[in-house]
Amino acid sequence: MEVTKDMLIGDVLREVPGAIDVLFEAGLGCVGCPASQMESIEEAAYVHGLDLDDLLKKLNNANA
Repeated sequence: MEVTKDMLIGDVLREVPGAIDVLFEAGLGCVGCPASQMESIEEAAYVHGLDLDDLLKKLNNANA
């Protein structure tokens, strides 16, 4: 499964074992955040000032 910008953070957390570490390293505390169930990877990157392409690359590497 490829992680895409449109995927919800909650879905990625459930499907990608290494996603928690990647998101924490990026400064996102998504694990306990209620918004993770409604916020996409793209929205989270924008809100937190992160490079979307870099975040997706790291999430997909964690998924490999």
